Amino acid sequence: FHCHNLQSKLASSVRAPRADVPPGARHAEEHRMQKNYFDLTDRVAVVTGASGGLGVQMAKALASQNATIVVMARRQEKIDAVAKEIADEFGVPTAAVRVDITDTEIVEQAVKTVMDKFGRIDILVNNAGTGAVAPAEEITDAQFANEMDIDLFGTFKMAREVAKQAMLPAGYGRIINIASMYGLVGNKALGSAPYHAAKGGVVNLTRALAGEWGKKGITVNAIYTDLTRETLDSEFFQENARWMIPMERYGHEGELDTAAIFLASPASTYVNGIMVPVDGGYTAI
Repeated sequence: FHCHNLQSKLASSVRAPRADVPPGARHAEEHRMQKNYFDLTDRVAVVTGASGGLGVQMAKALASQNATIVVMARRQEKIDAVAKEIADEFGVPTAAVRVDITDTEIVEQAVKTVMDKFGRIDILVNNAGTGAVAPAEEITDAQFANEMDIDLFGTFKMAREVAKQAMLPAGYGRIINIASMYGLVGNKALGSAPYHAAKGGVVNLTRALAGEWGKKGITVNAIYTDLTRETLDSEFFQENARWMIPMERYGHEGELDTAAIFLASPASTYVNGIMVPVDGGYTAI
């Protein structure tokens, strides 16, 4: 565990809430007074799968709104570098905590490490995942099980532990699961049945947790997206995008940022159990 201690920016002061306003509405009233609906000052955000790619992008998006950032992944040297990069670029406190989301004991310890250091976790971005690609008839039991263990069970383990140690005691939380358009539809481009099955599970897990924890102050939502142009930079995939996506391209770096910031916002008090598509219109047709 490595932490970069940087001075937090001071949060804007707000008037005391009215005593006659119910707690849920009171949060909304407070944020109307602040007028900066997306300020995450003093909020602690944990982002898994943050050694590169979408995890780093979303961690930076939340840091741009002054959140304290904890990056998690399996490779300590990678997340150490990411934590330092974010601290240097945005001037927010950061930490790098190793986690293997398939190992329950390691997940429990990782969450405890964050709680010991910061005393809270307000935002969890469940981004860690993998993707087995092969024709369905050639997928092995081990490949299918590994996909479920990481993409679905690992997402649940992180959500369960963060809720248990941090969000349920606080009566507040924002959980953002990274799903996929392939959790809703099939595809003809390449075989990836385990990925479709796991991400479909993430979609309905999101709904289940939203139904269970919403009354306890925790919102659970998901973003579903395609892979970015940077990871699909071949003529085959570009031609597929031109035929399958109304915008005729895959996503660019940074195009998930606003969705993540919106769902992480303290002002998004009544947004619960939704899937936000950031897919260029893929699932619209």
